[in-house]
Amino acid sequence: MDLSFLQPIYARPGPWASVYLDASRDTEDGAISFELRWRGQREQLEAAGAPADTVRALERAVLGHSPRSGSYGIAAFAADGEVTLVQYLPAPPRVDVAAYAPLPHAMPAVAGRGEEVAWLRVIADRTGASIDGVHSGALARRAQIRGSESYPIRRVKPGGWAQSRFQREAATVWKRNAGDSAAATAELAGTVGAEVVVVGGDSQARRMLVDQLPAYWRERVVETDIGSRAPGGERGHLDDITIQAVADIAERHTTDALDRYGVQQEAVTGLPAVVDALQRAQVDTLLLVDDPSSTARLWIGPEPTHIATEADRLRQMAVADPVEVRADAALLRALAGTDADLVLVDPDEAPLDEGLGAVLRYLDASTSTAYQRP
Repeated sequence: MDLSFLQPIYARPGPWASVYLDASRDTEDGAISFELRWRGQREQLEAAGAPADTVRALERAVLGHSPRSGSYGIAAFAADGEVTLVQYLPAPPRVDVAAYAPLPHAMPAVAGRGEEVAWLRVIADRTGASIDGVHSGALARRAQIRGSESYPIRRVKPGGWAQSRFQREAATVWKRNAGDSAAATAELAGTVGAEVVVVGGDSQARRMLVDQLPAYWRERVVETDIGSRAPGGERGHLDDITIQAVADIAERHTTDALDRYGVQQEAVTGLPAVVDALQRAQVDTLLLVDDPSSTARLWIGPEPTHIATEADRLRQMAVADPVEVRADAALLRALAGTDADLVLVDPDEAPLDEGLGAVLRYLDASTSTAYQRP
């Protein structure tokens, strides 16, 4: 999981006010219930000592967000009177949360976000294509491509001395329009960093488009007969296919991480070992069992790699005033600050001491062999 979306909240010092709310408004009294839920969280923040300007900033962001349909949640993070990040959650949080602490309470947002996969979807016809895609954590990108050729689009019916010429010309026009659509598809796929490209629509136009894609993108194509560019065209089944294709890629990410952890010697397990590796920016990928009930604590300093199981260890690293925080908050900051990946796993997916394991970028003499996985 790419944690770069968290970097804005680690780019400035705390303390931080963090809130998670069920923002659903799909009932008759949904808006009123949402405001009442916010009031409860506001009171908790005030009781925890959050400054008034920070609470007011959160209130403006939470109550003023653009509502979505159905059930969903919202997370917001603020410090020093300014909201730095507002995150929509695909489902309401298990419980509403309000926290005021030295670090943002970001783990529920990460867990709710899940393993995101950038994708692109193309609906092709003989005149061009409709393209939409999403980068992980970014806004949707969309494009309507009208091919450079417009005549003739249809092949003539059998009969007539010019039939074969018109059929050849129509096929040439289709291919040129598909080429324009393929170029736009490749460009937008590169922009969003797509890992899967779902291509639907007219069977011949679809095939021509896919054939003209660069090999890199052809290898990432999932084709389907579903989809139409016509106004009011059915999209529901195409959405289902896209969701499944994205889920397959996300599952592959987890499987690949578990495979690497299982076969590589450059792997450690347990909280002390992982913390030791994070101090040296050695962690490439952290495997973590998310446990919201965990009471584990760690010590931190100003930098992401200032992380330790004991305050004295940080003092040895010239950190004057170590601060004790939630372990998951410290781990997330260290991962985001060292460009490491995170994979959330179920407890039965891998033998992880204390619910943690890490694949390392390298081993050297400073890496404690006592921590290495057997």
